[in-house]
Formats: sequence, C-alpha cells, structure tokens
Amino acid sequence: MNDKNNIDILISEVGPRDGLQSVNAAMPTELKKQWLTALADAGLQEIEVGSFVSPKLLPQMADAAELVAHLRQRQDVFVTALVPNLKGAQAAFMAGVQKITMPISVSEPHSLANIRKTHEQVYEEVSSVVALRNERFPHVEIESGLSTVFGCTIQGEVPEYDVIRMALRMVELGVDEVGLADTVGYANPAQVRRLFTRLRSEIGAKAGSAHFHNTRGQGLANVVAALDAGVTIIDASQGGLGGCPYAPGASGNIVTEDLVYLLESMGLRTGVDIDKLVAAREWLKQGLPGEPLYGFIPDAGVGKNFHYAGGAR
Repeated sequence: MNDKNNIDILISEVGPRDGLQSVNAAMPTELKKQWLTALADAGLQEIEVGSFVSPKLLPQMADAAELVAHLRQRQDVFVTALVPNLKGAQAAFMAGVQKITMPISVSEPHSLANIRKTHEQVYEEVSSVVALRNERFPHVEIESGLSTVFGCTIQGEVPEYDVIRMALRMVELGVDEVGLADTVGYANPAQVRRLFTRLRSEIGAKAGSAHFHNTRGQGLANVVAALDAGVTIIDASQGGLGGCPYAPGASGNIVTEDLVYLLESMGLRTGVDIDKLVAAREWLKQGLPGEPLYGFIPDAGVGKNFHYAGGAR
C-alpha cells in the first residue's frame, strides 16, 4: 500500500488518465509533463498518469510510458496507471509504474459491451497479471477498480451481493486493493456508506479507493459518506474532466480543487496547496484550449474563513 506522508486522506489525481482519455483532443506531451509537475508541486502524492492501451483505441494515451519516466524522477509522488489486460500490464510494469489499476465491471453486460469479456475471462486476465507481477515485478501494487458497483446503464440495478462477491474473488486472485467506482453517477450517500462499510467488513485493509462521478451532482456528498465508512483514498480529476461516455453532458469526475477544499475545511489533511493546484489548471488550458473546466473553488476562491487542517502552508 502507498504510505501516506503526514496526511489524513490520500487524493489520487486521475485527470491525466480519466480526464484526458475522455476528450477528443490529444494534449501535447510536453504540456502534459508540465501539468504533471505542477500537480506534484501542489502536493498531490499519487497521480494516475495514463492508460496502457492500444494507441489505435486511445491515441491520447500513446505517451503513457514517457510520462511515467518523467514523473518517476521525483521521490514525492506515487506513479500509477490503468491497464485493461495482460499486454497493458506488461507495458506498464516495464515503464516503471508503482501501481496499476485494472477496471473490472461488476455488471457482466457492461463488461461484454466494453471489453467483450465475461467475468470468467476477466478472472483469467487478472490471474495472469498477478502471476506476472509476482514473478518479475514484486514491488508493483495491483488494484482492482470495480466499476458499475452502484448501478449500470445497461443492466440497471447491481446487487450489493454481486459487488462483495467480486471483491472477494479479486482478493483470492491476489490483488492488493479493491476500489469501488460510481461509473455512471448513480450513487447516493446512503448507498455509498452502506456498501463501503460492508466492503471493509469483508476484506479489511484491502478495501481501497472511492471513485465518484458528479453526473447528478452527488459527488462530494458521496465523498462524505465514504469518509464515514472509513475510506481514506479518494480519486478526483482536476477541472472535473472525465466521466462515462454513457452519460453525455456530465461534468465528469469530482473536481480535485473542490475536494481539497472540502476535506481541509473538515479538518482532514490532504497535503495539497489549493493555490498551487488552481494554478496548475493553466497547463490544462494551454493543452486543451476550449475544453470546459469545472469547479467552484477556482471560480469563487476559498473565502476568508478558510484554514488548512494542518495550519498555514
């Protein structure tokens, strides 16, 4: 597990992956590097730099290995990436990532539609990735990011039993963490609190991150519910970039800038400097001109009564 340094909640910045793969334009690699540096300088301790997939499918992610190499020069940030299969895992391992996340859909119809694999085929893939890691890259962490856990646009309701059963299977296969993702923005706080509480009771410390989309405006409320259930790792995306292609017009992931403000206001240390974080948006504006960015804090500011949880930065 990634050791959090003098913080209470670890924010995993997923904008360079979830955000950039959701826009049509390809941000120039050199501007991506400047953006990643700015995010790390702002105090973000975990950054998902990209996705190791075929550049024919996602040309925006073609420079993932170069970005890993760029960020691995630093000692103050944990470098992660998303991989969909064994081939992607091999490339990510060779590039030097410190953690990979494998997206696993609890909804089998969604799995078939997205990656054309049944659950049994997915289990075989995860098993192969774990075996490769154990044999050649033992220091790399593996997270199963369970998707559609709060509902699916194809299947509809996803039973909580199915989520827990899938999580237990992932642990049996040897992954280090199991995170839960609200892929299409269906979750509500009561559901989030209940499911994460149950997950932690079943797999303990292997319960990982919470990944929320703000499709229906419930994102930060769901974060608070996850905190109540003991979650200490929250995914977010600068500017709210990202989101599911099945939810057109959605504002994507929860906004990192707003999340930092929420957590620090609640007395929870994130290690992130809001002013530096907001300034990092300038690289996004340069790299993706015309792309809308979201967030209340960048527009309104933090207010005169705001105090960082750990004191002034």
